[in-house]
Amino acid sequence: MNARAIVTQFWVAMQANDWAGAAAYFSDDYVLEWPQSGERIIGRANFVAVNTHYPAAGPWRFTLHRLVTEGDTVVSDVGVTDGAIHARVITFSIVRDGQIVQQIEFWPDPFAAPAWRAAWVERENEER
Repeated sequence: MNARAIVTQFWVAMQANDWAGAAAYFSDDYVLEWPQSGERIIGRANFVAVNTHYPAAGPWRFTLHRLVTEGDTVVSDVGVTDGAIHARVITFSIVRDGQIVQQIEFWPDPFAAPAWRAAWVERENEER
């Protein structure tokens, strides 16, 4: 499989809430970085444990909005919800030798649009 197909299958496993199935796409030296919180998850087992123990309101649902591929890098734009939390994540996945070796995820917090821009912008109605 090429890099795009591997990352696509990773998100299919995530949609199924199959954390071990998602981690099966990782290399032995996999690293996930979360720059906003300053955390790093090293290895498949820790990835599975974090996702298994996350205090979710319900099953996680992932909506893949876009994948952009350049060489061994795949960028995913994904909507994420457990029914209570609604988020948007941008994930940079590095794929080598058929496995994801590194991911860097950005989980931006939504914020209210400032009123001063209202004359020049349209409001989106999509879930973030």
